[in-house]
Amino acid sequence: MSVAKQNTNKKVTVHTLGNMALKGEKIAMVTAYDYSMAKLVDESDIDVILVGDSAANVMAGYETTLPITLEEMIYHAASVVRGVNRALVTVDLPFGTYQGNSKMALSSAIRIMKETAANAIKLEGGQEILESVNRILSAGIPVMGHLGLTPQSINKFGTYSVRATQESEQKRLIEDALALEEAGCFAVVLEKIPALLAKEISEKLTIPTIGIGAGKYTDGQVLVLHDMLGITQDFSPRFLRRYMSLGEQIRSAVKQYSSDVKSGGFPNENEQY
Repeated sequence: MSVAKQNTNKKVTVHTLGNMALKGEKIAMVTAYDYSMAKLVDESDIDVILVGDSAANVMAGYETTLPITLEEMIYHAASVVRGVNRALVTVDLPFGTYQGNSKMALSSAIRIMKETAANAIKLEGGQEILESVNRILSAGIPVMGHLGLTPQSINKFGTYSVRATQESEQKRLIEDALALEEAGCFAVVLEKIPALLAKEISEKLTIPTIGIGAGKYTDGQVLVLHDMLGITQDFSPRFLRRYMSLGEQIRSAVKQYSSDVKSGGFPNENEQY
């Protein structure tokens, strides 16, 4: 009997991701912040597109993710959604829109869902944000968690170094992951933690884990698009694999264009009306 070919154009949902994890199929996730890049990414077998608050770094040039606003995240997310047919689009709630105020968290999440047509939102933190998580979930909005290195808490920790290297923090991280799953999160990002800890958490949870700098044992991986394409070049952590050197190619192309314009070589006879 012939086996029906999987429809790779079918829309990815939170249910899809859960089934992938159960079957041992790895989940591929990457960031995007604009229509053109999102369209290319969506045509490249990516399961999840994260409209990350890392837009503050790679799109706006800020040193941290803290300055980006809810309105800016909505702008980026709406642009991405217009370029996507297949991938599940998840959007970061930015700093200051959910911490310590669950009513604000719900309001922020509703704005993102209504104004962007995204599929889910992501929050950083564990048990300390459970009230916000529960309120958002009560409105039927899918929530992805984020534990380990949480960039929005940079001023608390003062460093982007590996998290959960001590037993007490590892225990807390496991408890946080279980609490997020119990609350109803559909997945959890684990950032920059020891690989064996990520393995332990992944084995304890029934929902998918998505790693970034968390080793190979998670159910999926996520990278910042501009990092993996080599557009940003001043960021080289151990976990980052660069698949292109696009920054160099862009500089070379623009330099050649400038030279052609100045020499009169562009446009030529075939490039005018």
